[in-house]
Amino acid sequence: MTRDEFVPAGFEPPTSLVAGRFRLEPLGPQHNPADHAAWMSSIEHIRSTPGYHGRTWPPRDGMTLEENLADLRRHADDFTRNAGFTFTVLDARDDDVIGCVYLYPSSSEEWDVTVRSWVRADRSGLDVPLADAVARWLGTDWPWKRVDRCGR
Repeated sequence: MTRDEFVPAGFEPPTSLVAGRFRLEPLGPQHNPADHAAWMSSIEHIRSTPGYHGRTWPPRDGMTLEENLADLRRHADDFTRNAGFTFTVLDARDDDVIGCVYLYPSSSEEWDVTVRSWVRADRSGLDVPLADAVARWLGTDWPWKRVDRCGR
């Protein structure tokens, strides 16, 4: 992997993780209404989650559904280009959107990747299990050695 590559040439990113009460799949435009509802219902909870303090997302005043769709299209494009990987977190029982996981290049030379995740406020009990499951997944299925878990 060169300094300019986020993942090695030819790397095929995993497209799913199943872990107990939730599963992950790549985030895309098809998730827009449920994704929008999930984070809009939990703005303050997300902003208090490790990795989000002092950040501009989620915006305190929310976004329109159309603005969210543009954001989801950007994330899907990043995934296609191996520039970043965003996963929706779905309830394993009913496929309801309950959170998100973001794997993006770190802005610091100290790390290979920065990992952030959030869950809806009404699923806050899954916050740590999700972060821990993703950490294990990164250790077995992804190419990075230096993972910034944003204080987790």
